[in-house]
Amino acid sequence: MTDAKICGIKTPEALEAAIAGGARLIGLVLYEKSPRNMPIDTAAALADMARGRVSVVVLLVDPGDDRISDVMHRVGPDLIQMHGDESPERVAALRSTFSIRVIKEVGVRTEADVKAALAYAQPGIADLLLFDAKPPNGADMPGGHGIPFDWTILSAVPVDMPYMLAGGLTPGNVRDAILKTGAPAVDVSSGVETSPGEKSPELIQSFLQAVKTAKQTL
Repeated sequence: MTDAKICGIKTPEALEAAIAGGARLIGLVLYEKSPRNMPIDTAAALADMARGRVSVVVLLVDPGDDRISDVMHRVGPDLIQMHGDESPERVAALRSTFSIRVIKEVGVRTEADVKAALAYAQPGIADLLLFDAKPPNGADMPGGHGIPFDWTILSAVPVDMPYMLAGGLTPGNVRDAILKTGAPAVDVSSGVETSPGEKSPELIQSFLQAVKTAKQTL
């Protein structure tokens, strides 16, 4: 079955909907420019609610060591998601220094982008790659734009390499995305919102139900 991550969780209601629907991971955003950003104390409280029930991911953008140390101490995530311009060397150093599993988000538009991203998949660097759509020109955020990319470019991913698919996924298109790519995991944020940063428990449930039944045959 395909794993699912609900990113940008900000409330207990959204968290409970994600867990009840069968999400394997939830994402907490700590990035000031994002409408899904929250105080670190709120992230810590949500992480405590989720602990032992679902894997907790904290999303950071080009964080310094002090920022990661603070997040590790106060939130205690299971994984850190690097969502900036971090190099493979930087990802490897953070993973080693803090003994934490790392998801590296990479924006892609072409097959060449996918192939270049595989530098992060080498041993000791990222534990999981997250392929997202490259942001539009002039965008001030690296993700969360709700834009899909051409899924066929993921044919450049080596067979059996674990990865996560993001970018414009919704309850209406995630089944098609899974069937066309065979993605072992999917990630959604804006696709289950009623407005930027406002998660809908109903849309979360619909999305997770679509993921759960994607590979079922009639």
